[in-house]
Amino acid sequence: MNKPTWFLIESERDYEKVTARYEEIKRAPKGSEEHKEKLLLVHLISTYENEQWDLPEVDPIELIKIRMQDFGYKPVDLAREYGDKGTVSKVLNYKQSLSLTMIRKFSQLLRIPAESLIKEYDLKGSQPLT
Repeated sequence: MNKPTWFLIESERDYEKVTARYEEIKRAPKGSEEHKEKLLLVHLISTYENEQWDLPEVDPIELIKIRMQDFGYKPVDLAREYGDKGTVSKVLNYKQSLSLTMIRKFSQLLRIPAESLIKEYDLKGSQPLT
């Protein structure tokens, strides 16, 4: 198989190609050529996403709600992705924190960089973080 040559991502089509390739090799063993390629793809994807997604500076839950609106999603769509309607409702109402699994799934579904979802935020009924 010919080794692919990668360049900066300049279009949505390029982005789709790169993310598809990443999905193929995301479990490549450390030290392998595919692992090195995966690291490069992560960098290219991250750079493109940061340039394309001019996301507002809001807390993670507001950001999720904004992206849900952008894509026309309802809480039930997030619940379908995550698997638990009650937990999704608690998270969207600031009653429960996002879990790592939710961050991973919602990041992919809503095309939000995970870094934007790991920011601290206050839950309702809790003391502010100091």
